[in-house]
Amino acid sequence: MNVLSRNHVTVKGKGTQSLVFAHGFGSSQEAWSQVSPVFENDYKVVLFDYVGSGRSDKTAYSEERYRTVDGYADDLIEVCDALNLSDVIVVGHSVSGMVSALASLKRPELFKQLIMIAPSPRYLNEPGYHGGFTKDEISGLLDMMEKNFKEWAKYLAPVASKNTDRPYLAENFELQLLSNDQKIARQFAEATFLIDVRDWLKDVTLPVTILQPSDDTIVPHEVAVFLDQQFQDSRLVILKATGHNPHISHPEEVVKYIHQTMI
Repeated sequence: MNVLSRNHVTVKGKGTQSLVFAHGFGSSQEAWSQVSPVFENDYKVVLFDYVGSGRSDKTAYSEERYRTVDGYADDLIEVCDALNLSDVIVVGHSVSGMVSALASLKRPELFKQLIMIAPSPRYLNEPGYHGGFTKDEISGLLDMMEKNFKEWAKYLAPVASKNTDRPYLAENFELQLLSNDQKIARQFAEATFLIDVRDWLKDVTLPVTILQPSDDTIVPHEVAVFLDQQFQDSRLVILKATGHNPHISHPEEVVKYIHQTMI
């Protein structure tokens, strides 16, 4: 299957340095609409949808391949290979932070730098580690997705979006969540919220920048500090932005720090 059509790949820009934007769970490449155009004068900007998300070819979805984040890391690698990219800088939101890290371990020569927005290696709390959620909370979210998809989206959207002075952010995110196939979204949620990749963070050798919102219900501050301590070459930036989707709610600040951190 043609990877470029499978993942609905979009390539824009006038530069030679490749800048790949990878969306988070429940989202699509449209989430970067206020960020990616800013880089088109100086970079080759690549946008794509993971299989099962956005306008990807959903007939290519495999429960086995996408049971864990490995399948999504393979999507990222295959998109880069299909375009013959090298020295790739990846901007990954949420779970795509860990997807890009895993991809860099699989193919270290392919990537140059990782920029992660609100990433997490583990969402579940454990003794000595505050991931943000209890087992019961995650189980409840997954059950709600299965039993009442609309109510799940209605609940999660404002929790993730915050910024209650701008209710349209939550409304738009709710519509984005509801645009997903329920069964695929449920499996992607399980791959995301039950992830635990803490053991191999120390093996990531690329420069990593973490852009962490100042108030994020999905990924608490402690997680960002933990990640910063685990990566070999890391920089942690605490944004003024609030909510789990700062590239949507505060795009100017996200653009500023992507520019500042680019090597």
